[in-house]
Amino acid sequence: MTKQMPGAAGDLADQPPSIWSAYSSFGKACAEASPLSARERRLVKLALAIGTNSEEAVPSHTHRARAKGIEDAALHQVALLAIGPLGLPRAVASKTWTEDQ
Repeated sequence: MTKQMPGAAGDLADQPPSIWSAYSSFGKACAEASPLSARERRLVKLALAIGTNSEEAVPSHTHRARAKGIEDAALHQVALLAIGPLGLPRAVASKTWTEDQ
C-alpha cells in the first residue's frame, strides 16, 4: 500500500510499517462503520481539505474523487459551499485548486 503513496508520505508510511498498518486499519474501520456512502465520504474529505486551506490536500482529494467517478459539478459545488463558512476568497482558491486537476 505504501508504494502507492508519493514522496515523503510514502517514506513516512514505511518507517515503521506498523504505524501505517494501524492507521490504515483505523481508516477501514471508520469506513465500515459509516452511515455515509463512499461518495459522500469522499466529498466530505474534500470539504475538510478545503476547510483547512490545504493547497496540497485539495488537489489530492479532487483527484481521488474523480478517480471514483465523482463528477466535476459535485466537486465544484463543494468548493462553492465554502463561501458561507470560510468566505469568498477561500472558496475561490479551493475552486481553482479543484479545477487545476
